[in-house]
Amino acid sequence: MSSQPAPVTFEHLPDGLGIGVPEPRLSWRLPDGRTAQDAYELELDRAGRPYRTGRIPGAAQILVPWPGQPLTSRERVSVRVRVWTGTHPEPSAWSEPSTVEAGLLRADDWLAVPVGSATAQDPDSDRRPARVRTDFTVASPVSHARLYVTAHGLYEAEINGRRVGDDILSPGWTVYGERLRYYTYDVTAHLAQGANTVGAWLADGWYRGRIGFDGGHRNLYGTDQSLLAQLEVHHTDGTTTVIATDPTWHAADSPILFTGLYEGETFDARRHDPRWSTPQHDTTAAMWTPVATATRDPRTLTAPRSAPVRCTEEIHPVTVTTTAEGRLLLDFGQNLVGRLRLTVDGPAGTAVTLRHAEVLEDGALATRPLREATSTDTYVLDDTGQQTWEPRFTLHGFRYAEVEGWPGEFTDGAIVARVYHTDMRRTGWFECSDPLINRLHENVVWSMRGNFVDIPTDCPQRDERLGWTGDIQVFAPTASFLYDCAGMLDSWLTDVAMEQLPDGTVPWYVPVIPGGPHWTPIKPGAAWGDVATLTPWVLYRRFGDLELLRRHFPMGRAWVDLMDRLAGESRLWDTGDQLGDWLDPIAPPNDPGAGRTDRHLVATAYFAWSARHVEWSARELGYPDVAEQYGRLADEVAEAFRARYVLPDGRMSSDAPTAYSVALAFGLLADDSARQFAGDRLAELVLEDDARIATGFVGTPLICDALTETGHLDVAYRLLTQTDCPSWLYPVTMGATTVWERWDSMRPDGTLNPGGMTSFNHYALGAVADWMHRVVAGLDFAEPGYRTLRFRPRPGGGITWAKARHETPYGTAAVAWEQTTTGLDVHVTVPAGCQGVIELDGRPPVVVGPGEHRIDTGELGRTAA
Repeated sequence: MSSQPAPVTFEHLPDGLGIGVPEPRLSWRLPDGRTAQDAYELELDRAGRPYRTGRIPGAAQILVPWPGQPLTSRERVSVRVRVWTGTHPEPSAWSEPSTVEAGLLRADDWLAVPVGSATAQDPDSDRRPARVRTDFTVASPVSHARLYVTAHGLYEAEINGRRVGDDILSPGWTVYGERLRYYTYDVTAHLAQGANTVGAWLADGWYRGRIGFDGGHRNLYGTDQSLLAQLEVHHTDGTTTVIATDPTWHAADSPILFTGLYEGETFDARRHDPRWSTPQHDTTAAMWTPVATATRDPRTLTAPRSAPVRCTEEIHPVTVTTTAEGRLLLDFGQNLVGRLRLTVDGPAGTAVTLRHAEVLEDGALATRPLREATSTDTYVLDDTGQQTWEPRFTLHGFRYAEVEGWPGEFTDGAIVARVYHTDMRRTGWFECSDPLINRLHENVVWSMRGNFVDIPTDCPQRDERLGWTGDIQVFAPTASFLYDCAGMLDSWLTDVAMEQLPDGTVPWYVPVIPGGPHWTPIKPGAAWGDVATLTPWVLYRRFGDLELLRRHFPMGRAWVDLMDRLAGESRLWDTGDQLGDWLDPIAPPNDPGAGRTDRHLVATAYFAWSARHVEWSARELGYPDVAEQYGRLADEVAEAFRARYVLPDGRMSSDAPTAYSVALAFGLLADDSARQFAGDRLAELVLEDDARIATGFVGTPLICDALTETGHLDVAYRLLTQTDCPSWLYPVTMGATTVWERWDSMRPDGTLNPGGMTSFNHYALGAVADWMHRVVAGLDFAEPGYRTLRFRPRPGGGITWAKARHETPYGTAAVAWEQTTTGLDVHVTVPAGCQGVIELDGRPPVVVGPGEHRIDTGELGRTAA
C-alpha cells in the first residue's frame, strides 16, 4: 500500500508539458488507507527554490486553485502534495513530484511566421503536399530543447531524420480564424552537437482540404499550406538558440502525391529520400526552393486542453480471402477508425492499393454509404527491398479492406490496422450476464472511440465527419462515464461559443463550414442548439469542474434568451425549421426528420429544459437573481407546454413514445398523477409494438429512464433486450461491432438501407449505455465529481448479474451484484474522500464510507465492510 498521494495532475491534461494557463488547477488522489482528507500542503519548486503553502485545512483535492505566483512562459515548476487525515495525525509522505511547464503564454513570445511552398497551385485542384526544412548548428551543450509547432493544415515534424511526437492530424480542427492550437514537444534527445536539421511534412487537412458533403468545399480557412514552428534550444551556459520558421527556410514537393481526409493518400516511395530531414540531405537540388510566407496573428495561438489523436491499438485481420479478380479481402473483425500499415517487398514501381469499407454487400466492399469519400490509399514501391508504410494525413472508418497489386505471398503481419482517436483515458466499464448486451456496450465504446477524433463527430467514414451538436448533446452522459473527455469537450465547447451567432443561435455542427451545405445554414434548432446548456452541465456534474460550467454559462444563457424571443409571450417555440425526433424508425429513408412526434412539441420541451439548466447553473455559480429569473421562465414554458401538448384526458397531442419521454424526463407534467398516467401510456405504446424501438435521437436516450421512474422497469428491460428490428440488439444479431446511424442501416436480408445517410458507426443511439451504467449495474453520482455516489442496481430482463467500474476524479468506484436464491448480493467500492449511498428495493438506504462493502439482501441485517 502506498503512503503517498498520487502524483499531482494539472487541469484535464495527461501531463503538464506546454500548458496554456498561467495558474493551472491541481488534482490528486489520497494515499491507500486514507479515507478522507482534513488538510493538505503543496510544495512548488521553481528552479531549485521550493515554496510551501503550509497546512491548508479542507477536503479539496480536485481542481484546487494554483497556490503560488502565476507561471511565466516556458517556466517549469515541480509540484508535490502531502495530506492529513483524521485517522492519521501525522501528514502522509510527499507525493512523487509532477512537473508543469508553461507553453508560450504571450503573443510576443512567437517569432515564427507560417512558411510553405511558393509553387503556384490551382486552389480548386487536388494539390500535392509540400515539405519544409532548415539546417542549423548547435554550438554548445544543450540542457533542454522545446519545439512549439502548429500549421495551416496538418503537420508531422522531424529533427535529424527522427519523428517528433506520436500524435497525428495535429493541430486538429478548431475555429481556425479565432483559435489555432499549437503543441509543445520535448526534443532534447533529437539534437546533436554541430549540424542539425528540422523539417515537417505538410498536408491540407481541414484547413484547405475538401470538407463537407454534396461535393464539399475547399480552402475554407485559407489557401496556404504552411508550418509555423519555433525550436528553442536552451544551453547549459544559460543562452538560448531559437530556430523559427522564416523566409530562410526551404520547401519542396513531398513524395505524397495527394492526401485528403476523405479521399485517402497516395505515396510514391521512389520520390522519397529518407535523409530529407538530416544534414546529409542535398538541398542544393533544384527541388528545394525558398518558402513563401503567410500571416497568423499570434494572439490566436492556443495550447491544447486535452490529449491529441494517437494510435491506441493495433488489430490484425481475422480472415484474408482472395476475390475472383485476384484481390485480397481483409476482415479485421471490428469496425474501427484508423488506417493500415503495410510491410511489403516487391519490384520498384509496384502500386499497392488499399480500399476501405465498413460492411460488405454481396461479398464486396459496400462503398455507396461512403458517398464521395473514396477512402483509397496507394503506395508505390521503390527498389530498397522490404519497406513499411502507413498513410500520414488521412483516416478511414472500416472493418474490411481490399488490397490490389500485392506482390508475392501475403504473410501474417504484412498488413495491420492501427486504431486512432483522441487519446483520452478510459474511465468506465460495464458487464452483465447477457452476452448480447455486453456486445452492445462494446459497440458503444467503439463508436465513441471512432468518433472522438479531435472533435466529437457524427460518423468517421463518409464525406461528412462533422461536429454535430445534437449527437454529443444526447451522448455526453455516456461519453463522460466511459472516458475522461472533459478537456476535449471543454475545448470543443469553446469553439461552439465562438461559432454562436450574436443573436444566440447555436449552429447544428461546429466548427461551421463557411459557405457550407445549403440545407444546413446556421439557424436555431432544438436538441442540437441545447448542447450550449446541457453539455456543460453534464461535464460539471460528472467531473466536478465548476469553472468549466462558468466558462460556458454565457453561451447557454444566450441560447435560452434566443428561444425566449422566438417563442414570445406564448412561451411556445412553434415556428422555424426543426430536426425533431431525428431518425424515428418510421421516418422514410430520405426524410429522417419525419417522425411520430410534433417537432415543435420537441422544441418547446427543450426550451423548458434548457431554461431549467440555466437556473441550476446560475445557482451553482452563485447568481441567485439570475437563477430565479430562469426558474420562472422554465415554469412558464412548462405550463405553456402542458396547455398546448397535453390533452384533457392526459394523453399527449402526439401520442408517441418520444412525446411522453420528453414530458417525463424534462419534468414538464403538472403532478405525480399526470406523471403516472404518462408513464402508463408510454408503457402501453411500447408493449403495443412488442417493445420495438419507436424513438429517434431525442426520445431514445430518455425512454428507459421515463419508464423506470414511473414504475415500468420491466418494460424498459423489454426494450433493451428486444432483438427484432428496430431495437438496440438487432444490429448486434446482424454482427454489428459499432452502433449504427439508422436502426436498419442493414436490412435483415443483408441489403443496405437505401437512404443516402447510412452509417455503421454513429454513437448517438448508443446513449442508452448511460442507463445501463446507472440502472442495470446501479452506479451513479449524487454530487458533482462523484464525491457522493449512489449505488442502486435494479435487476430485470433476465439478467442475473452485472457490474460496473468508473475511475472518478477521486479514485475507483465500482458495483457488482448477483441474483442469489435468496436475494441480491451486492458489492460496492467507494473511493477515498467520497461516500456512497446504497439503495436497494425494500431496504432503507445505507450510507457507507470509503472502502469495500457488501450487502446480501438474503441475509437481512448483515452488512460487512
